[in-house]
Amino acid sequence: MSKPINDGGGAFPGPSDYRQDGSPIYMGQTGMTLRDYFAGQALAGWLASYGENMEHPSANGTIETVAKHAYEMADAMLAARSKEGREP
Repeated sequence: MSKPINDGGGAFPGPSDYRQDGSPIYMGQTGMTLRDYFAGQALAGWLASYGENMEHPSANGTIETVAKHAYEMADAMLAARSKEGREP
């Protein structure tokens, strides 16, 4: 059995519903996970760093590798966050 992936929880959680007094009720995650958010940020930074004379991954057939590395970076960020005691 494989170990479940730490997805970091919701990146931008919001209340699922409200009580009659107006206070929020949090009933699970909504939206993207923190892991997806971190991967997206890593991906955007990495792809933006390609210079004019560099072959972009979308042109050279390595986009799957780039996506894989973005999630590896996200996993490393979540692990570092966990070590610092910042995990929810």
